[in-house]
Amino acid sequence: MPELPEVEVVRAGLAPAVIGSLITAVSVFDERALTRHAAGPSDFAARLEGRRVTAADRRGKFLWLPLDTADSALIAHLGMSGQMLLRAPDAEAERHERIRISIEHPRHGELAIVFADQRTFGSLAVDGLVPDGPTWIPTQVVHIARDPIDPLFDDDRFLRALRTRGSAIKRVLLDQQTISGVGNIYADEALWAARIHPATLASALSTQASRRLLAEIRVVLVKALAEGGTSFDSQYVNVNGQAGYFAHSLNAYGRGGQPCPRCGILIRREAFMNRSSHYCPRCQRRR
Repeated sequence: MPELPEVEVVRAGLAPAVIGSLITAVSVFDERALTRHAAGPSDFAARLEGRRVTAADRRGKFLWLPLDTADSALIAHLGMSGQMLLRAPDAEAERHERIRISIEHPRHGELAIVFADQRTFGSLAVDGLVPDGPTWIPTQVVHIARDPIDPLFDDDRFLRALRTRGSAIKRVLLDQQTISGVGNIYADEALWAARIHPATLASALSTQASRRLLAEIRVVLVKALAEGGTSFDSQYVNVNGQAGYFAHSLNAYGRGGQPCPRCGILIRREAFMNRSSHYCPRCQRRR
C-alpha cells in the first residue's frame, strides 16, 4: 500500500498542474472507484464540474484538492494500487482507468487527471472541509493523526502516547490515529535504524529510545521522499507514471534471509498482522 512518501510524491506532482485549474468534465467508468462517495457518480460529477482547484494538500496517506466552494474538496485514497496520473486531454485510456477528470489550467492549458486502480481498493470522493487548528481537512480525515514531517506534528504528544500503549511498537506505528503515514515498509526501516525490536512494547521504551525512533522515522521518510518513494512494481508511480527508487536503499524490509547491512547476521522475516516484519535478530534484540 502506498505510504506517506508515495502519496506526497503524487501530491507534489499534481500541485503545479492543478492549482488554479477549472474542472470542465468528469467521467466515471467504474463506480467501485467511488466507495467513499456514497451519493454516486452523478452527484460526484455535479459537485466537481465548473469548480476551480485552489490547493493540493495531504495528511498521512490521504490527499485532497480543495475547491473554490471553500467548504469542499476532491479527496483521494489510493488504497493498495491507486494511481493519480496527469495526461494529455486526448490521451488513450490507461489500463485500469476508473475515473477521468478534465481540467483547464490558465498556464498549462487542457489536461486530464486519471485515476487508475488495478485492485479497486482506492477511491475518490467530494467531501466537506472542517477546521483543524490553523488548517482545514476533509471530514473523512479528522480521525487521522498528523504525520511526523508535518510542521504541526506534536513530538511530546506522540511520546506521551507511546508511554501509555501496551502494544508492540510496530503495531502502534501502524495506528494512523497515533501517527500517520508510516506503513509496513517505513516502520521496519525506522525500527532497524533505531535498533528496536518490532515486538517491543511501546510503553517499555525509554524516552531516549522513543526520541531516537521518532528521529529515525523522519530520516527514513525524508530520504524516501527524495528518492521518489518505494516501488516494487509498476503500481507505485508518480503522476507521470515513473517509479521511485527507494527500494534500492532498504536495509530491512523485504530482505528476509539476506545479511544485515550493519552486522552481517541474516535478516529475519516473521508474520505480523497479515503482513510481515523484517528485523535483525542481533541489532534489534528484544529487551
